Amino acid sequence: MTQQQPATVEPMSQDMRDCIDACMACHGVCEETMSSCLRQGDRARMPIMRALMDCSETTRMCADMMMRRSPLANEMCMMCAQACDMCAEACMSVPDDERLARCAESCRRCSEMCRAMAGATM
Repeated sequence: MTQQQPATVEPMSQDMRDCIDACMACHGVCEETMSSCLRQGDRARMPIMRALMDCSETTRMCADMMMRRSPLANEMCMMCAQACDMCAEACMSVPDDERLARCAESCRRCSEMCRAMAGATM
């Protein structure tokens, strides 16, 4: 269920700013990790690449929607948390890869913050 856009926009809370920052950081880490995976040319990592692509796009869109105070931002935050969880799990399927471990950590942080924002009033 979506919420109506308020007639006046309240100042952005620190929690929302922190969530936007976490989304953008996660987006960047996912993009860098995709680039690294592509340079390696490892076809076995294609499921990881799909998770990275989904997470990268979802985090960027989530941040955009929060910044413009979209009435769909709460729902997007929940979807973003799910994409981040899936990406973290995919990245951890190769536990000895330091870059994938850093990506998984960023995804988990973003997921946690987005879940909290999903329950907040935007």
